[in-house]
Amino acid sequence: MRVLVRQIDRSRVGEIQADVEQRPTRVRTLDTDQEVFLDWERAFDDSGQLRRCVICGSDHLFQHKTFPQITPFVIVLAFALSLIGVLGYVTDIAILIGMTGVLLLDIAILFFASTRLVCYRCRSQYRNLEIAEYHQRWDRATDARLRNQSDRRPVENPRRVRSRDRIS
Repeated sequence: MRVLVRQIDRSRVGEIQADVEQRPTRVRTLDTDQEVFLDWERAFDDSGQLRRCVICGSDHLFQHKTFPQITPFVIVLAFALSLIGVLGYVTDIAILIGMTGVLLLDIAILFFASTRLVCYRCRSQYRNLEIAEYHQRWDRATDARLRNQSDRRPVENPRRVRSRDRIS
C-alpha cells in the first residue's frame, strides 16, 4: 500500500510504502526522509480492507477517482475537433477519423483511471489496495459535518510525524 501522508492541518509530509501484512509502527517517507508513526489498531475490517486512516485514526474515508494528466489535453482536442466539424471548416473523413481517435483515447483514459481512498480529516491518500464497497464518493455534507465537529471540539492530536533531526 502506498500512502501520501498529510498532517491534521492537511500539509503534505511525504509518501510512504507500507506493507499491510507486516504492519510497521513507523516508517520513513520516500521523498522527505521523515519518520511517520502508523496506527494500525482497528484499521482493517474482517475482510482485510482498510476502514480507518492509519495516519490520524479517522473512521471517515471516501473514494476518489484519479485521471491521468493527459485528460485535459484530450478534452481540449475533442472540443476543437467538434468545433471544426460544427463550423464546417473540414467536413471530410479526416474529422471522422480524428473524432474516432479522440473517442478511443478517452475510453483508454477511463480504463486506466485509478481509484484512491482519501481521509476526510487529514486528506491522506491510499492507493494500491482493495477498497471496500461501503466507502462512498466524497460528500459535501459529511465533509462539512466533520470540519464543524473538529472546529467545535479541539482534540489534542498525538504527533504522528517527527523530523529525523529533531530530538524529543
